[in-house]
Amino acid sequence: MTTPQRIAIVGGHGKVAQQLIPILVDRGKQVVPLARSQEQLIELAAMGAKPGHLDIENATEEDFAAAFDGCDAVVFSAGGGPDGNIDRKRTVDLGGSLKSIAAAKAAGISRFVQVSAIGVDAPLADDTEPVWKAYVAAKRDADAALRESGLDWTIIRPGGLTDEAATGRVTLAPEVERGRIPRADVAHVIADCLDRPETAGAQWELVGGDTPIPMALESASR
Repeated sequence: MTTPQRIAIVGGHGKVAQQLIPILVDRGKQVVPLARSQEQLIELAAMGAKPGHLDIENATEEDFAAAFDGCDAVVFSAGGGPDGNIDRKRTVDLGGSLKSIAAAKAAGISRFVQVSAIGVDAPLADDTEPVWKAYVAAKRDADAALRESGLDWTIIRPGGLTDEAATGRVTLAPEVERGRIPRADVAHVIADCLDRPETAGAQWELVGGDTPIPMALESASR
């Protein structure tokens, strides 16, 4: 597997994506963040990216494939947002992932990194709040679909996300204790996964910790 040089980001105006874009640009990558509004596209272009228009909920698989044209990797970091709209958990968190997977295949792109959430395979209590239950189900089902896709996938499942500065140090393993992590550190992990072909086929939970990111990935990839 070669190291991808032109990377599409679904959910390109999201908070993790906006941390990821400058990291990739600084590494000499061509970054194609996909977003819905003209205002978002202008902001992303100012970051040195080559943004493209994509309305996740209304676009078809063919629209996704067209947006991925010329790319050699896809990062899916979209989410339906913190509001109480259950339907958007299915149309964005799950539906967007499913369309991205199908479109990557159609476009001949094998490398796919997906941002999920910690603990989504664990059973939920009967009294779990409905919106949270829908979110967990959407992320769980999206991850399952990606694992079964035949793509060169990596799934990152971060804990509670913060806007604090990057620390460069994490705890990363198939299962970790729940905790929090800066979005900036999540972005660095994604970028390093894209540059490490050996991370394909791995699913990791991710929280703040004491291990430098390169060492954490090297240890987890053995």
